[in-house]
Amino acid sequence: MTIDFEASVRPARIEDVPALQDFIRPFVESDRLLPRTTGELTSLIEHGFIAELQNRIAGFASLEIYSAKLAEVRSLAVAPIHQGRGIGRRLIDACIERAKEHGVLEVMAITATEEFFQRCGFDYTLPGQKKALFIQTR
Repeated sequence: MTIDFEASVRPARIEDVPALQDFIRPFVESDRLLPRTTGELTSLIEHGFIAELQNRIAGFASLEIYSAKLAEVRSLAVAPIHQGRGIGRRLIDACIERAKEHGVLEVMAITATEEFFQRCGFDYTLPGQKKALFIQTR
């Protein structure tokens, strides 16, 4: 894996919301991300991170903190042209660092690309063999 040292990762800002809406649109249209309203994106900004290349968004990820025990990586997306260059990993690292800063014990990710998250240190079980189980209500 080649890390792209030209990409910078920075905290997201409220003024990024319109550009983020444009950035995530293709991911939503291809069912890779859930749709986000302006209000939802605005709330994700608080613990969100943007990867930039040449003043353009190359990637985004956010951490949603549920409690002191649990947070979730949300809306991870890297532009296809920039995938495989270490940008997603850097966004995940920024989210994990934010979780540590807030004393969060566990970070989860719900994804269709589990191999990527496993390379970032995520696993299917937590210490003590705890597992997350889901039920769909719609």
